[in-house]
Amino acid sequence: MGYISDIAIPKIREWTTGERLPIVPVVPLKGIIGQMGPMRQGLTLESVADILDRAFKVKKADAVALVINSPGGSPVQSALIAKRIRQLADENDVKVIAFCEDVAASGGYWLAASADEIIVDDNSIIGSIGVISSSLGFVEAIKKIGVERRLHTAGENKSFLDPFLPEKKADVARLKEIQLDMHESFKGYVSARRGEKLKDDPALFTGAFWTGRRAVDLGLADGVGEIRQTLRDRFGKKVRLPVFKAQKSWLSRRFGGARQQTELAVWADGLISAVEERMIWDRYRL
Repeated sequence: MGYISDIAIPKIREWTTGERLPIVPVVPLKGIIGQMGPMRQGLTLESVADILDRAFKVKKADAVALVINSPGGSPVQSALIAKRIRQLADENDVKVIAFCEDVAASGGYWLAASADEIIVDDNSIIGSIGVISSSLGFVEAIKKIGVERRLHTAGENKSFLDPFLPEKKADVARLKEIQLDMHESFKGYVSARRGEKLKDDPALFTGAFWTGRRAVDLGLADGVGEIRQTLRDRFGKKVRLPVFKAQKSWLSRRFGGARQQTELAVWADGLISAVEERMIWDRYRL
């Protein structure tokens, strides 16, 4: 990765001169947040817990840097990861700096808000503080191909938003209630974390998103910069930036290569996950 400094040489200097060199562990948080299937590992508390623990346990760390590039995903996993970051930061009394790359939107911004400081690029996409749910309806399609839908439930709400049944107003109303609850949680977290830095702008919590420069103006971010140069400016040219990355799952390693994708079920699952992931990313492609 381009921002990793040469770690070996500074270590030798430290041993020979006794000089204490500054160190900032780096944790990349990149991709869709939530479960993405066996072939594509999304960001979940389970997948990042170990690297977060190891990064925050680095002795005498001057700060911990999060490199965020995510369009969001699961509100639950976003909240759980952000909560773990804050727990570790408080336990180890270390500052957290988030560096946002292409996108830190929706759940991606939730992660960024867990940091004490947010640094962005001028052209980063930041914000989208809202909740979205999308699905498809197949009622007319199954009629045309002569398929009869057979569904039996115990409980009047068990067929909630079934894509093969006509949409019900009561189901949509219930969905909006759930979304509003999640939105309030998201807004509350951002407001608590950013506090008086946030500007009084009516669009702030509407799900809108902005460029990095505009996000700074709105108080969603603290400054513009790039991780390597920013940390060198603050801690000196000798700062060490060890990177803590999660390993791929066994299934991903086993079937990750195109030549090895011989099992149809695994391949199909990976394809569907890839399409879903692309749709989420494409919300912020300009």
